[in-house]
Amino acid sequence: MRNATLLALTVLLTTSSFAQKNTVPTERWSNEKIWFSGLFRSEGVYGIRSMADGIHYTSLERGAKGNAVVKYAYATGAAVDTLAKSTVVYGGEEARIGGYQFSSDESQLLLSSDTESIYRHSFLAAFHVYSVGSPDAGVPLVKDGTKVRLATFSPSGDKVAFVQDNNLWVSNLNDNRGPVQLTTDGKWNHIINGASDWVYEEEFGKDRGFYWSPDGQYIAFYRFDESEVREFGMPMYGELYPEPYTFKYPKAGEINSEVSIQLVNVNTGRKSALSRVDGDNYIPRIMWMGEVNDLMVMRMNRHQNKMELIRFSISEDGGRQQPKEETLLIEEAPTHVPVQDNFTFLEGGSFLMTSMKDGFNHLYLVRPGKSEKQLTTGEWDITSVQGYDASRKVVYFTASVKGATQAHLAKVDLKGRMSLLDETSGTHGVSWSRTFDYAIHNHSDADAPPTYVLRNRKWDSIRVLRDNAELKETLSNYSVAPREFFTFTDDAGEELNCWMMKPTDFDPAKEYPVYVSIYGGPGVNTVNDSWGGTTFYWHNLLCQEGYIVVSCDPRGTPKRGREFEHSTYLQLGKLETEDFIDLAEHLSAKDFIDGERIGIQGWSYGGYMTLLAMTKGADHFAAGISVAPVSNWRFYDSIYTERFMRTPQENADGYDDNSPINHAEKLKGELLLVHGSADDNVHFQNAMEMVDALVAEGKDFDFFAYPNRNHGIYGGNTRLHLFTMMLEFVKDNL
Repeated sequence: MRNATLLALTVLLTTSSFAQKNTVPTERWSNEKIWFSGLFRSEGVYGIRSMADGIHYTSLERGAKGNAVVKYAYATGAAVDTLAKSTVVYGGEEARIGGYQFSSDESQLLLSSDTESIYRHSFLAAFHVYSVGSPDAGVPLVKDGTKVRLATFSPSGDKVAFVQDNNLWVSNLNDNRGPVQLTTDGKWNHIINGASDWVYEEEFGKDRGFYWSPDGQYIAFYRFDESEVREFGMPMYGELYPEPYTFKYPKAGEINSEVSIQLVNVNTGRKSALSRVDGDNYIPRIMWMGEVNDLMVMRMNRHQNKMELIRFSISEDGGRQQPKEETLLIEEAPTHVPVQDNFTFLEGGSFLMTSMKDGFNHLYLVRPGKSEKQLTTGEWDITSVQGYDASRKVVYFTASVKGATQAHLAKVDLKGRMSLLDETSGTHGVSWSRTFDYAIHNHSDADAPPTYVLRNRKWDSIRVLRDNAELKETLSNYSVAPREFFTFTDDAGEELNCWMMKPTDFDPAKEYPVYVSIYGGPGVNTVNDSWGGTTFYWHNLLCQEGYIVVSCDPRGTPKRGREFEHSTYLQLGKLETEDFIDLAEHLSAKDFIDGERIGIQGWSYGGYMTLLAMTKGADHFAAGISVAPVSNWRFYDSIYTERFMRTPQENADGYDDNSPINHAEKLKGELLLVHGSADDNVHFQNAMEMVDALVAEGKDFDFFAYPNRNHGIYGGNTRLHLFTMMLEFVKDNL
């Protein structure tokens, strides 16, 4: 709490560098500039890969004609070679390199292009294999140009595995036989081999479902049997008869896929099942344990409050695969055990992992069957592990050491000696070289766009790679409102992090309307000391129009320990709504705020919170914009919803008491409800049921649907149209 308060005081006493220069701005914000022009696009360092030698890295660079994979020297930051040009790889065609990976010896590149999104993470793409530096065009992975998924080199670089038509395939690059099909039972909406079903992809954050063994002899892969999972259908408009799109989507309390982990010998085609779970259990992660053929399988129960780590040691006996099963660790919690990727495998079977078992997310050294040592302590959370320097036995990570609004880089050795790499406030990230002798350090804060600095292991600056000077110059012509961080205490006694943006001609003698921008749900903070991008520009447009903009992280948001983050367990929406009501009351008490003109807006979980604020908190909010909201937790997917709520059968009151459709009669203010008709995540059904509930209560409101748009509601002119409509609604009703 003290750190957050000190941060707030610091920022409140500091004027934005942009605001200092912009006493007389020459340009005005507009939705056209923000959402359509690309005028405020920040520059980054894209597609960074450290090369095996540890002294070079590669980046995916835009060019006048196509793009290229460019090789740089860490020591100088200078470009030393161009390894692949899209105009060469694709034979002069206009195709661009979308992504790339090296073979183990870095002599070949596997390049994707012409990507076609499936869901949030998954996509189809055309893949080419290209010999680095060759004047010849790349060779299509599939000769007829068929788009496939998840193509990945084998450890030796002589094979590529991929998924096509829900089956796992492997292509031997040293012969001309073409790809070999390793599974044959894949079928849309029935069986998936080597990729994830919808709910695993969305809620466990992984679409990849296969992994090469370190020796390249085996592939461990997921097999999903989703035959019994109920289908969800969405009409796709544009033809005389709309085409139905159906996919398997398990809603809360409904049947999940049966999942098994399979092992296939890529040389013999022999397959065996290592682990199998029914729909009341999950396997969120599998991973090979370092350089040995030991596979770790993470297994969880449906409530996600018990996690087991199981090791399968793989060996061959007379041509038969002999996996040996051993339980390495069991972790349980009264709420849920977070799924995480912060595993690092060491020699001898030990590993590093993070856990919230002491109330905060910290790093542990686990020696299975021997000991477990906590390496970090304190009232803060590790957010991600950035890498392990095996030669120096040091772990690098990011954490909320200085408060939930901050993200700092730190290191700790295996004896628990920890230090920060950089004390500068804001948000830090890093990409390390293979040897950890060099780092590409990115940093931003609420007032400054990202900078990318090449540093050595001692953290000395070698060269600034990107400083976004052009963006800063562009912004110098606009009135840029600084984000002023503050805290307030809710009625439950919790100190909540917030920020406020005021019009640059702010007059404390006047009363201003307020636009509260929220998310408010698990896993997401909106109150971050980091550059805000297009959302920040949108908020500046609102400030230009005479509005104060505020955001707040209520109870249930991350980076403040388990008690705070898991306080909303079994009652999603209840405590968060109470906190936003308390925020409105806190704001109304200020002399410069018109308490009768407080509005609220959110997207996804934020849209859900907006609906609750406009109904359960109707006396406090004059207008609200709810975009792509959940209106009833019974409509949302099993893994996410049950993680926080258990099933509707177990917790009916928790679902019903905090679902906006059950509070439609309480609506008083002006409401704009927006949804995409092809939202595979938060289904259009949520909007339709909310509309029905509001109509049944005789409520007046505005509703807009975007045909064939998914949860992101983008494409073509869509974002510009949406935010133009939102601005008009705010100006008319707030």
